[in-house]
Amino acid sequence: MIKRLQRKFVVIAAVCLLIVEFAIIGGINGVNIYQTNKNADNLLNIIIENDGRFPEFDPKGMKHDKPQDNSDSASPPESKKPDKHRGFNEETKYQTRYFVVYADSNGEITKVDTGHVAAVSSSQAIEYGKSVLDSGKTSGTSGNYRYKTGDTDKGKIIVFIDFRSDSTTKNRFLLVSCAIGAAGYILVCLLIIIFSKRAIRPVVESFEKQKRFITDAGHEIKTPLAIISANTEVLEMVSEPNQWTVSIKNQITRLNGLLKELLSLAKMEEEKPALTMADFNISDAVYDAASPFTTLSETKGKKLTIDVANGLSYHGDEGAIRQLVSILTENAVKYADEDGEIIVKLFTSHNGKETDLEVSNTCKEPPQGDLTKLFDRFYRDDSSRSRSKGEKKGGYGIGLSIAQAIVRSHKSKISCKAENGMMIFTAQLK
Repeated sequence: MIKRLQRKFVVIAAVCLLIVEFAIIGGINGVNIYQTNKNADNLLNIIIENDGRFPEFDPKGMKHDKPQDNSDSASPPESKKPDKHRGFNEETKYQTRYFVVYADSNGEITKVDTGHVAAVSSSQAIEYGKSVLDSGKTSGTSGNYRYKTGDTDKGKIIVFIDFRSDSTTKNRFLLVSCAIGAAGYILVCLLIIIFSKRAIRPVVESFEKQKRFITDAGHEIKTPLAIISANTEVLEMVSEPNQWTVSIKNQITRLNGLLKELLSLAKMEEEKPALTMADFNISDAVYDAASPFTTLSETKGKKLTIDVANGLSYHGDEGAIRQLVSILTENAVKYADEDGEIIVKLFTSHNGKETDLEVSNTCKEPPQGDLTKLFDRFYRDDSSRSRSKGEKKGGYGIGLSIAQAIVRSHKSKISCKAENGMMIFTAQLK
């Protein structure tokens, strides 16, 4: 149980860390890609607005096409929005490699300008232009170039900017951030694994104290119970047995049974339960453990059917498996509807890797809510499992907890479901 708790802690922490890392790395790269594309689009807009060429920039981000006249009569230069030219300077026009394609209103290419790029010839520029015109898109990426279209008085203008450097930078940033994130994730996971024992130490100590208390209390209670039982027998020898002495003996028997089951549960939940693992014929074990309940079910007006595949072998603790069958069968007989049916089945799973033990009983009013609670200690569903038309069910509410502990000690799984008027408990024995 402690190792299982530690594994859950590590898995939950690792998954949470992975989600956070995905969010951080994805957000950083998303912002980087958005900003890179935005800068390229701003460049494209500037070139389009200036009919396929870069304007002159002054240090204040003001735009003018010709040298300014310093005379008082000269009109002030045209201002632009500050953020439009942000990040651009006098060298931007010389650092940007681009070419321009012009087309008329009919979509026929009339002119190309490849004077600002060396990697594209005029014929290649025409091919790029035709491809964009045929696609009908106004912006996007074509090969190593990012493009955008604009309207002019004579038709359309298509500007292509060399995007290789930006794409390489984006990809490199993505790879580096992922590599750093993966290395950090592995490092933090190792630290979580190393310190997980310290993190769950209070829970482990509490669990160990609980087990120690159950064991010590069980041994301490046995002595007064034995004395009470002996005194009761003496009273019956001195005088005739009466309802009081019979009631005392019944309660002693009940307490002894409860102590036995509590100690068995504490033993099964140990880190390494003392089980004798060996190969045995599980078919015979299941049949032998379930058969004694045939008479009990008949006395209650119920039918028990045992359907066991012959010759199945299993590696485990035969005594614990027999106890598992007894617990599940007794539970099914106890809570089956009046005149109902109980079915005990043993078969090989579809994948052939597991041996499935399935115990089911008729149940017109199955428990509601989370059925996994049935495996909790002392849990009972008052509406359908504790009483049935005045019939007392008895029990201590820990039988299914013991069954779950037995299955887990064999590194297997147990589950329950309500289906088609049946309560079905299935132990998938690996």
